[in-house]
Amino acid sequence: MAPRGAGGSDDVPVEQRFVHVFEEDTAEGEVYRPDGAAIPKSRRPRSSIVLHADGSATVATGGPDDRPVRAEAHWRREDGVIVLRVAEGPRRRAAVLRVVEASPGRLVVRR
Repeated sequence: MAPRGAGGSDDVPVEQRFVHVFEEDTAEGEVYRPDGAAIPKSRRPRSSIVLHADGSATVATGGPDDRPVRAEAHWRREDGVIVLRVAEGPRRRAAVLRVVEASPGRLVVRR
């Protein structure tokens, strides 16, 4: 399914929080599921991504004390994939994430 929103198409799931379900990761990339899905509990902090309709995004990762640390990002469609550019922060390097598969129930992300 082709991504939508800031890049123009209409099938990118925006305004929905997706959580990294590392138990489902494959060679294709990291698997993210909607926040309300049946996601197993984990002692390891889970990252999350929210794509906003205006092309901004919020990416959260586990901090030093396991609480989420949010980073601002921007996304757009490039060559059929969603590209997220995460800003550099005090304890974080800038990053580029590529959403190679996007559907209402699943994102597959390559770093």
